[in-house]
Amino acid sequence: MLQDSGAGQDRLLAAARRGEHAAFDALVAPHLRALHLHCYRMLGSLDQAEDALQETLLRAWRGLGGYEGRSPLHHWLHRIATMACLRAVERRGRLPVVAAEVDQLQPYPDTLLAELDPALLVERREEVALAFVTALQLLPPTQRAVVILREVLSWSAAEVAALLDLSVPAVNSSLQRGRAALRARAAAPQRPLIDYERQLLRRFVDSWRRRDLDALAGLLREDVILRMPPEQVEISGRTAVTEFFATRPADGRLDLIDLVEIAANGQPALAAYLPDQAGACRGYGIMVLSLAQDGVAEIVGFPDPGLFGWFGLPLAAGNSAAVR
Repeated sequence: MLQDSGAGQDRLLAAARRGEHAAFDALVAPHLRALHLHCYRMLGSLDQAEDALQETLLRAWRGLGGYEGRSPLHHWLHRIATMACLRAVERRGRLPVVAAEVDQLQPYPDTLLAELDPALLVERREEVALAFVTALQLLPPTQRAVVILREVLSWSAAEVAALLDLSVPAVNSSLQRGRAALRARAAAPQRPLIDYERQLLRRFVDSWRRRDLDALAGLLREDVILRMPPEQVEISGRTAVTEFFATRPADGRLDLIDLVEIAANGQPALAAYLPDQAGACRGYGIMVLSLAQDGVAEIVGFPDPGLFGWFGLPLAAGNSAAVR
């Protein structure tokens, strides 16, 4: 966790309170990535996390006079961000019941995670895994906040209770229920699998490019699941997922779709480019893969070219050779 500096922060804080916006920007800059990731965990969406972050900064700027320094600045900012996210969840209305209904879900680029804390991609990988973030979205909003604040940010039960206007026993009870729900919905990732994942991903890409459906099917677990937010669709089983690949993407012409290896949520991922009529490769979507010792366990596809900017990818790659 980022720590607030002493005298330097005091000077910036004093200047920001005098209305110097540049000082405020410098004051909060070290905490922006952590706040964005916090909002992402709460909301499951990059775009909505960005909106919540902007609301957080606006409220922090306007309420800076109320910050008394009794807790670290990052703690105060996370308080504001949590409440901004709870308001955003409330505006959505009905909560999803199953993972396929989490239609706002988006992947989180590993490049952003590495900027924050390289340990997130190693020993704390489960805290950013797509299955974990998805399972969080199925929890009631307050319970979701309790789990994240207690389990991920290591707040005390008393601190969480004060923020959410709950009793300490209520916080502890909510945490227990949230833990149980997450265990049921998001299996713990098998680690370490890094070298194996790299090999399996390359075999997946090679089978895809050769349009070898038998080889592709052989890499899938029998109980593999395919989801495609925002569509509320879940395709289950090796046969059904293979049939989808044989008929749906580019009408089954997988060899026309170029794949670029990336990473999201601490997991292997692929950006897909599809040539247009002029032969230029255009951003098509992103797939995040969950891999186990016995093959591909889950594929979450995001048919949204708007995500490419988050990953530092061009929307148009010129030609197929440029992205292979």
